[in-house]
Amino acid sequence: MSDTSDSAADTSGHRNRLRERFLKGGADALPDYEMLELLLFQAQPRRDMKPLAKRLLKTFGSFSSVISAEPAALKDVDGAGEVVVVALKTVQAAALRLAREEIMNQPVLSSWDKLIAYCRAAMGHHKTEQFRILFLNRQNALIADEVQQSGTVDHTPVYPREVVKRALELGATAIIMVHNHPSGDPTPSKADIDMTKEVEDSGSRLGIVLHDHLIMTKAGHSSFKDMGLL
Repeated sequence: MSDTSDSAADTSGHRNRLRERFLKGGADALPDYEMLELLLFQAQPRRDMKPLAKRLLKTFGSFSSVISAEPAALKDVDGAGEVVVVALKTVQAAALRLAREEIMNQPVLSSWDKLIAYCRAAMGHHKTEQFRILFLNRQNALIADEVQQSGTVDHTPVYPREVVKRALELGATAIIMVHNHPSGDPTPSKADIDMTKEVEDSGSRLGIVLHDHLIMTKAGHSSFKDMGLL
């Protein structure tokens, strides 16, 4: 048998063993690089994907950071072409959709941990600021989740009147505001605090409650309510 055939057989055997371990033990049975390998098998059925999996982890630091990375940044990694990028971003999209469905139309105040996990996954890894609003009905069930603004690395313009106007259009009686800090520091700025107060004041005049304003980062979050700012 040729060296090429031996290599192909070794790769095939390795893949089968990974699949068996995953099916028996789930994700906990595999370290991050092997989880990435398993995923990348779908993109490149005949190649050894271990080197690429390790390069991706070395570049971005963790499994979640890899699948959350921008497509252009992924393509900068040797071996990560369009097919690989599509596979990675499909997993991210599927994870976000699952997390979102777990909180949609549910009383979010009693599912707070799931809400935080969803917001961190959706926004924590973004390289630019993004501002979204979660709209709630009288039962505090989530009825809409919308990105309102996207900005530069450290600034997203937010217009309180537009926030309140959109809540009225949707028939929402309460909102939760969420934005991310790409710097990794969840401490609110003076502008964040001032804008939050304006939204709270504008909403209260029309019967719309601002439950919280969350700032998400890759590693954690802060809550205006917990900090006594609401």
